[in-house]
Amino acid sequence: MNVLVADKFEKVGLDGLRELRCKVTYEPDLSAADLPAKLAELDPKVLIVRSKKVNAAALEAGAGLSLVIRAGAGIDNIDVEAASRLGVFVSNCPGKNSIAVAELVMGLLLSCDRRIPDQVADIRRGVWNKSEYTKSRGLHGRTLGIVGLGQIGREIAVRAQAFGMRVVAWSRQLTIQDATHLAIGYCQTPLEVARQSDAITINVAGTPETRHLVNREFLEAMQPGAYLINTSRGSVVDESALAEAVKKEGIRVGMDVYAEEPGSGTGEFRSAIANLPGVYGTHHVGASTQQAQVAIAHEVTRIVMEFQTTGGVPNCVNRLAKSSATHILAIRHENRPGVLAHVFTVLSEEDLNVEEVENIIYHGAQATLARIHLSGMPSEAAMERIRNGDSHVLRAELRPIQ
Repeated sequence: MNVLVADKFEKVGLDGLRELRCKVTYEPDLSAADLPAKLAELDPKVLIVRSKKVNAAALEAGAGLSLVIRAGAGIDNIDVEAASRLGVFVSNCPGKNSIAVAELVMGLLLSCDRRIPDQVADIRRGVWNKSEYTKSRGLHGRTLGIVGLGQIGREIAVRAQAFGMRVVAWSRQLTIQDATHLAIGYCQTPLEVARQSDAITINVAGTPETRHLVNREFLEAMQPGAYLINTSRGSVVDESALAEAVKKEGIRVGMDVYAEEPGSGTGEFRSAIANLPGVYGTHHVGASTQQAQVAIAHEVTRIVMEFQTTGGVPNCVNRLAKSSATHILAIRHENRPGVLAHVFTVLSEEDLNVEEVENIIYHGAQATLARIHLSGMPSEAAMERIRNGDSHVLRAELRPIQ
């Protein structure tokens, strides 16, 4: 199986793919612009990327491409809609970088409180300004608000509690019972988190629903001089509103992600908000520890192995959770060629679409059960043709999907 790795990837992962007898092409410096041509040239079955943008043109260029794996958690650098239209699976590696991101959050939080980057810059310029830098508030006893309590958010909560901080959180799936079990405060809305917290960390996925979740209203709800940490996605924050809050309300910011980022690992980067005093930026490196990347490499290898051996795709993000099928047609039949071809011919003549098919073979391989999910209900005449049109059909039953 041909595999193209189009981003930096741990050696243990490359070795693991080769142990699976994959033909691996490693092109870590390949640009997003050159990706379509490379896919057309190599025609891999699997594409592995980290931050590389995979657009519709790239997906269309790989005629044999069946699976794109994001070696990380987020998938906003992949055109999932185009992949779904082209019948290409998209998979990711959730949870493998949670600790790495949580560690960076704490580093950015400390940077906001102790202004560590500013102190380093002054020391390097030969400036001694102890009187200015003794004005830190301290984190012990302060309230940290977490917006998005997934695996990363929970790792942050543990570390904040170890610092002696009180933790409150909001998440779509968080219940009062869960919050009590985790020894954190439950908030009903993100705005409630903003009002209660001395510092806030944003840990939600970058989706249309979360675009500008941190907007002017959210920022106005924050306490003057509070800290805001964003290691999720740049789209989650309205940067112009945040810049205004930094200037007028003294909000300090730790940010690892930006609304506009370079498409490759190196390049020129200009950000108006990153240049403001009290804003501490890093290079979208939240997941980029050696520990996290090794764990992700192992997970990518597991995904490829499962796909190679069974056709299954662990962590698939674009498989439809619920199809539009309205009925299930169950066909028990002798395990002979042509039976399902007969059934599908009848369904086609009824203008019924097959949404999903599951085929179960009984012990001894003499009989099979096919469960066929249909877009509508076959007529009684069609059911009779299915039952009587092939002598190998043992039974045909129809039931609506509840």
